[in-house]
Amino acid sequence: MADVIHPNLSLMQRLDLRNLDACADIIADDFVWHYFNPKLPELAGDYRGPEGLNGFFEKVGQMSSGSFHVDVVDGRAVGDELVVTQTCNRLSMEEATGGNTIEFDVVVVWRIVDGKIAEGWDIPSVYSVRMVEN
Repeated sequence: MADVIHPNLSLMQRLDLRNLDACADIIADDFVWHYFNPKLPELAGDYRGPEGLNGFFEKVGQMSSGSFHVDVVDGRAVGDELVVTQTCNRLSMEEATGGNTIEFDVVVVWRIVDGKIAEGWDIPSVYSVRMVEN
């Protein structure tokens, strides 16, 4: 018997953070991205709408000179509304890392409403950052 994937996990598989325009149909117009990282206070805040999410990742891309990369480690549906993803993020920022590449774990909690991604909470593990050999 084939495994049945939760519809919200199928939806999340369509999310492409490098090309949000290609998946705009799955992001709610009133989407809110919540971000707080004590190591990067200049990025903290709520980013609203698909354009806000796109703006957040554009800022991260600029700050990291395009080195920002996300590897999804795991994703789990929690009931019919939430999806929790674990990722390993990698980037290099001259100011924050001295040009070194770092990686760190992140949990993102996504809220799915009426078949669209309505909200996301980005929770980085900022106290267990790992240096990566360049």
